[in-house]
Amino acid sequence: MHNIYIYILIMALTTYAIRVLPLTLIRKPIKNTFIQSFLYYVPYVTLAVMTFPAITQATQSPVSGTIALLLGIIVAWKGASLFQVALLCCIVVFVLECFL
Repeated sequence: MHNIYIYILIMALTTYAIRVLPLTLIRKPIKNTFIQSFLYYVPYVTLAVMTFPAITQATQSPVSGTIALLLGIIVAWKGASLFQVALLCCIVVFVLECFL
């Protein structure tokens, strides 16, 4: 039981350090274009890494999730709204789950 408090303390310090160190160490604006573009895309990549595996694993068969994902990407690429893409993906998964 004593070890759990040590683990919680280490995780709290790690989380605190990750959030505070950039604020204290980087005082000037970042002028390097590579670092700027890297930091710009970090939230999108993080969201994609968390979302894409869940899309295929949330259905009963990974095939229906993958097909819905591909169709959603195509429809979004063509300019559909987020609501339209989500609705299409839900319908595709529903239809494929009923017939597969």
